[in-house]
Amino acid sequence: MRTFKQFGSLIFAFVFMACSSPKNETAGAKEVKLDSLLSQYQEERLKLFPLEATSAGDMRYNHLLPNSLSQAYRQELHDFFTRYRSALLNYNRSALSENDQMSYDILLWECDIALEGEKFKSHLLPLNQFWSLPLTIGQLASGSSMQPFATVKDYEAWLLRLEAYTAWCDTAIANMRIGIKEGYTLPKSLCEKTIPQYADLAVGPVEEHLFYTPIKNLPASFSEVDKARLSKAYKTAITTKIIPIHKKLKDFLETEYLSACRTSSGIDAIPEGKAYYTYLIKLYTTTTSSAEEIFELGKTEVERISKEMLAIKNQLGFKGDLNAFFEHLRSKKELLPFTKPEQVIDNFKAIHERMKPNLNKLFKNSPKTAFEVKRTEAFREKSASAEYSAGSFDGTRPGVFYVPIPDVKTYNVLSDEDLFLHEAIPGHHYQISLQQENTTLPEFRRVLGYSAYAEGWALYAESLGKELGLYTDPYQYLGMLSAEMHRSIRLVVDAGMHTQGWTREQAIQYSKEHEAETEAGIIAEVERYMAIPGQALSYKIGQLKIKELRALAEKELGSKFDIAEFHDQLLNAGSVPLKVLEEKIVKWVESIKKG
Repeated sequence: MRTFKQFGSLIFAFVFMACSSPKNETAGAKEVKLDSLLSQYQEERLKLFPLEATSAGDMRYNHLLPNSLSQAYRQELHDFFTRYRSALLNYNRSALSENDQMSYDILLWECDIALEGEKFKSHLLPLNQFWSLPLTIGQLASGSSMQPFATVKDYEAWLLRLEAYTAWCDTAIANMRIGIKEGYTLPKSLCEKTIPQYADLAVGPVEEHLFYTPIKNLPASFSEVDKARLSKAYKTAITTKIIPIHKKLKDFLETEYLSACRTSSGIDAIPEGKAYYTYLIKLYTTTTSSAEEIFELGKTEVERISKEMLAIKNQLGFKGDLNAFFEHLRSKKELLPFTKPEQVIDNFKAIHERMKPNLNKLFKNSPKTAFEVKRTEAFREKSASAEYSAGSFDGTRPGVFYVPIPDVKTYNVLSDEDLFLHEAIPGHHYQISLQQENTTLPEFRRVLGYSAYAEGWALYAESLGKELGLYTDPYQYLGMLSAEMHRSIRLVVDAGMHTQGWTREQAIQYSKEHEAETEAGIIAEVERYMAIPGQALSYKIGQLKIKELRALAEKELGSKFDIAEFHDQLLNAGSVPLKVLEEKIVKWVESIKKG
């Protein structure tokens, strides 16, 4: 899943001064309610991070793209979080309602984690093959993502955003040059994967360029004058800005950066790398777990799931060991059935139809936001994973499950049911859409996305397959075990590379020995962990917490336990840090017991 955690900027003085008044009423002055502070926070953050506004369907800032790599912008963020943290601490938390206490805790977490991260020089590592602004901009430029292209104003807004994008790219190159001098560089293997992404966007012809796609789909309602004007403007922008800036990025990476890249795999190789990884664990898992604890937990989970997979192997009558079984699964013809990409998409649609009759048994509420399955765009398909992109708040843009199909003949269906449960329904599409549609939440909580919660929920959703009428085929159930094994392996190899001295090759070998993923898929995954240290830990950490909470509720409530109500309790507060989620579920269990 890829979501934007972004912010916006209105004049702050009035609310800040009001919220800085004493907790108790003073002569002629009243304390501003917490919801006023939360609303103002969200307004200011939307303009600071306008991609979040675009993602939510708020069109006011579609033309903006701040230079997030600049010193001025980073100072602006520092001031923003510092002001709101100070304003928040003027409230008496114990006097707030339960929901407001949760909002208080979440906003305090947001401010603290942002301010804590400032001391690390992540702006010197702005590019990688998996997550970076150029990849996002490429998605938006296709015209099939969250950037709207419905009105003349939309088309003009995108041209302005592209102006800012080229400035960001120039700053990225300048920062990476500083990074070379100070020891902040990508692993060489990641740079090698990044270069082709820019090479594809560094050439014409203009009419075939990805960034020209919106002009190919100009609305018929536009006047001929506007069509001609916009076509010319887009051709000029692509010719004079987009192609040159991507060529500049490609040339810089090839001729200057690649030779300076580090040969190490772990983030601990950069200055303050170990402390940075500790911070990233906290950021992505919302826990204070240590790297060593996570490393050992991963090995325990790998051992447990290996035993389950061994039982399935024996059930299927395979005589070799698990490694031989994995190799068998990678090449088994029945698991490679497709000859056309659209067959892959149709298979996911069929999975959706099979589960539909059982969804209302497990869920009290379902999203109003529409849902689609699409093939991942060609320019990023070779290095992309399957992912979910959220719909807009107003429902006009559907949630989209993107599926990369770089070579349909090697597409393996082993985990398709499991993958749909995770990325689509009832995983990310249910969780994110219900959160966005929940008008009882403050606006800032409707857009939050904590990786441990969101990915933990999605991984937990994979375990619901049998309850939803899936996993009747042992190979698909094995696919679920394989996916859980994959997330458990992540704990080992992510912490291993970033704190235990593991190399890329060690991580690849460990993965090959414990899961049925193809070698190409394993390499892409390991390089993902190298690119975004710590993020991959969030899945299993979050899932284990949710499973722990379900076990607690089932034990404590007995016959009073209602699975649909439990799921509603997990989802109805939106995305929250795991500690906040645990406190919420424990209170709910106690309230039912007292009943």
